[in-house]
Amino acid sequence: MVEFPPDLDPELIDRLVNSHGGQLTEKMGIEFVKLGAEESIATMPVDGNRQVVGLLHGGAHVVLGESLGSLSSAIHAGPGRIAVGIEINATHSRSVTEGIVTGTCRALSLGRTLATHEIVMTDEAGRRLSTVRMTNFLTDRRD
Repeated sequence: MVEFPPDLDPELIDRLVNSHGGQLTEKMGIEFVKLGAEESIATMPVDGNRQVVGLLHGGAHVVLGESLGSLSSAIHAGPGRIAVGIEINATHSRSVTEGIVTGTCRALSLGRTLATHEIVMTDEAGRRLSTVRMTNFLTDRRD
């Protein structure tokens, strides 16, 4: 069960619950634990997300990071607004070959038009695997 902030837009909650965070996050086995503008947490299995030599794929780190950063920014943007990623980077510090990876997303800056988050991926022992920084542009939703 995902922990949502009490004042979160019910429409956004409905979209998140019904889509499981999107097709790619579902395929990669990402599970959201907590979602909020200031802090979000999700987990992802290494199994099924390895590259050819058996390590967790670097792109999987980025997908986990971008998923958390995008959702946190969308929550900050509020009703009738969306978050659009404009910049992302990743630094990989340690490899992992098995287990569950946890992504913890924390806001660095939450403005009216930009939101920047740092997402730290750790292994089950709490060791830092990678750091992702993402900036989203916040704009009105056009239906």
